[in-house]
Amino acid sequence: MEEEFLKILDRHQAILHKTCRLYRDTEADREDLFQEILYHLWKAYPSFQGKSKISTWIYRIALNTALATFRRNEPMLLFSAELPQRKMTVNEEGDEQLAQMLKAMKKLKEVDRAILSLYLDDMTYEQIAQIIGITSSNVGARLHRIKTKLKALLSKA
Repeated sequence: MEEEFLKILDRHQAILHKTCRLYRDTEADREDLFQEILYHLWKAYPSFQGKSKISTWIYRIALNTALATFRRNEPMLLFSAELPQRKMTVNEEGDEQLAQMLKAMKKLKEVDRAILSLYLDDMTYEQIAQIIGITSSNVGARLHRIKTKLKALLSKA
């Protein structure tokens, strides 16, 4: 079971890194959140029933963990496991655009960030709705508002 879990994490670690980058500002906070998400994934893995895609399940746990730890006042638990190496696919020229996009996205509401992030990962409205817990028609309406707000934020930058 552990080997299978590690293979799944290796294939989908970009989801975790992206979530951490969207919801935490410092590297230390991102690492803490990454470990917290890993803990919740490992704890929930035995109960994964395969009723959704594994990436959908990972997104749901990652986003719920990021949002829940944002709100609580108690310190996050730290685990001393070594983090996997980050896989970056953006070239140096694209780094500035990526930085501007991330800065603008961080100004959005937490749920809007999650919806946009999932949309940018080519998730369908139905998949996004399943992860976030809203209807697919609500996803479409929210995405329209999010895109409008994002355009306004980027034009000010």
